[in-house]
Amino acid sequence: MQSIYQRIEHLIKERGMTKKAFCEQLGISTGNFGDWKRGKTTPGTNKLIEIASFFNASLDWIMLGRDERGEALKESKDPYFFEASGQLNCQGEALSEAEKDFILEYIEFTRSRKEKKHGNSTAE
Repeated sequence: MQSIYQRIEHLIKERGMTKKAFCEQLGISTGNFGDWKRGKTTPGTNKLIEIASFFNASLDWIMLGRDERGEALKESKDPYFFEASGQLNCQGEALSEAEKDFILEYIEFTRSRKEKKHGNSTAE
């Protein structure tokens, strides 16, 4: 199974770029890029979105190695919360616990960022 780094590296080679040029164009330090290679860290959400946009690739492919690059996922009208629907209806196979945790963590991150931006923190 390929890592996120390996898929990004593939995109860089496919475009005929050097890794240094890629880092410069996207504002990534070579140290961070090296950490991705060693598996020490992975790109953050905003950087993954930027990379996907830069290469016209899907986030699903970059992050998970699924679906054809550039192919949009079709959304359903089902609720997006696991407790309400039991499963997202955007792929044929069930999400792993790690994938569910990642999505829930991202939702919480988004809420936190929105609260900071608006200068309030509402306890639910």
